[in-house]
Amino acid sequence: MNVQRAKEIASSPVMANVMCDGTPIYIQHVDEQNETARIYPLGNPQDEREVPLYSLSEQDGALE
Repeated sequence: MNVQRAKEIASSPVMANVMCDGTPIYIQHVDEQNETARIYPLGNPQDEREVPLYSLSEQDGALE
């Protein structure tokens, strides 16, 4: 995923369907300089971690 799209998703009030290693995740913050994102799996905000943007993929459709 590119930096601009990750930032759009992170700031959007609409929950996008984003995956990391097959797990649906929430993007908290995007670090443009390092091209990483602070994420956590949906339903498990305690499992926060930093991952490279290339490991994220957006699926079709928004989550409801």
